[in-house]
Amino acid sequence: MEDTVVRLLVPAIGLISGLIGTYVGLQNRALLAEVRKELAELENRIITRINGTYVRASECKLREELLQERVHSLADDYRRSRLNSSIE
Repeated sequence: MEDTVVRLLVPAIGLISGLIGTYVGLQNRALLAEVRKELAELENRIITRINGTYVRASECKLREELLQERVHSLADDYRRSRLNSSIE
């Protein structure tokens, strides 16, 4: 009787152990996939934010250059008009 119980108990323990191991492995894979997904989303947000910052900085630089060109152009026009009015 004891021999029969041991013969059934040992494979049952092995089967249960294998099932638990498989379950834990699947849970780890699911968790890893979720972490990878969150990391990818975070990476995309960071890259988008960095790109947005650089785009805005370059836009500001272009605006500043354009503004300086316009100020210089206005100053030149003013000088020319004063020069022309003093000649006449």
